[in-house]
Amino acid sequence: MSGAAPRIVALAEKALGAPLPVRIRAWDRSEAGPPGAPALVIRHRRALRRVLWRPGELGLARAWVAGEIDVEGDLYEALDLLAGMIWEKGEDRPERGVVDMARDPAVREAAVELVKLAGPGLPPPPPKEEARRRTGLRHTLGRDRKAISHHYDVGNEFYELVLGPSMVYSCAYWRPDGTLEEAQRDKLDLICRKLQLREGQRLLDVGGGWGSLVLHAAREYGVRAVAVTLSREQAAYGRKRVAEEGLADLVEIRVQDYREVDDGPYDAISSVGMAEHVGAARYREYAADLYALLKPGGRLLNHQIARRPLADEEGYEVDEFIDAYVFPDGELAPVGRTVGLLEDAGFEVRDVEALREHYARTLRAWVANLESDMPRAARLTSPGRARIWRLYMAASALSFERNRIGVNQVLAVKTPQDGASGLPLRPRAWTEEAGSTGG
Repeated sequence: MSGAAPRIVALAEKALGAPLPVRIRAWDRSEAGPPGAPALVIRHRRALRRVLWRPGELGLARAWVAGEIDVEGDLYEALDLLAGMIWEKGEDRPERGVVDMARDPAVREAAVELVKLAGPGLPPPPPKEEARRRTGLRHTLGRDRKAISHHYDVGNEFYELVLGPSMVYSCAYWRPDGTLEEAQRDKLDLICRKLQLREGQRLLDVGGGWGSLVLHAAREYGVRAVAVTLSREQAAYGRKRVAEEGLADLVEIRVQDYREVDDGPYDAISSVGMAEHVGAARYREYAADLYALLKPGGRLLNHQIARRPLADEEGYEVDEFIDAYVFPDGELAPVGRTVGLLEDAGFEVRDVEALREHYARTLRAWVANLESDMPRAARLTSPGRARIWRLYMAASALSFERNRIGVNQVLAVKTPQDGASGLPLRPRAWTEEAGSTGG
């Protein structure tokens, strides 16, 4: 068998026990695999050394970030095919443990052949974009600050390119024929209507990002709003927007952890795309803190990504690529657990709206923005980070589309003892006002 690509295909199929659904193009210009399928381009044999020394997702991720592997053709199609082959195990092809694979003579033979292909030497060091090794307890104030900085303090201009003028980094709320900017504006307004904001009220936005929600709430509803973020770059950007819009008397943006907020009570609290950073061990504390910061009758809008529940929840593991390169220490929970913990804190949960298809469409729009000028994105941050964002957003879009993960807006009330929730008899009127019929 001549050429590296046919040998790699044969080895992969031997190890996986199934045909490889994508083509392989190797550094020696050889090619093998199904005609017409997207191609996984292996630019350097270093990529094989990475996989040998760190088998699985992290080894592949390091090779991707370093530019040693790439995809030629439709990235979504390639990821979908590879997900079905590697990550989604069915009853007819159950997942094999490391010990089982080591006992398989065919797998051992493939590993020896892969060592020959990879060439001598140790693997290169991880790309510089990889989060540094973390020690100590998760979700302490100091460790959370470092995790947030890793993800958000990578350049506001880079995020402008990806997110567009809205600078909203969460699921939009789409009309069938709407634009990304319209969908993000509709999402901000949907949150304000669910919270029933009125002039003179106080709003706390936890994880306020670049200030888009508090600016909208102050401008359109006349509220006095505080946004807290752990990202200094986000805060600086948001404060500049506040000054430019002349809303400094209504909007304050702080570099502060939600656990440090002590100037309640607030009439309403929004937490949009932030609770994923809280962590399972801290979520009960998070819910209790927000409950304590609200006035009786106050409302919480918790907008959060959720994963599917597992038969054995103790077996949940954070995705290696996401943890190393995207959201260090981020954790997802099933929506049922989130609702339960909010109720345990004292909240009355009044509405749960699933927006899964909306997030898939949002992510595809962000990927299109990024792909429209990848060279500029690389200059604004780094080539590796631009590749990270392209991969994680495209893979996340597919995960939402295939119902592997979802996103939900949970509206909860700190209902007073007399039981008066303050909600209208037909609360879903806010959806009708938005004029949206889904994704």
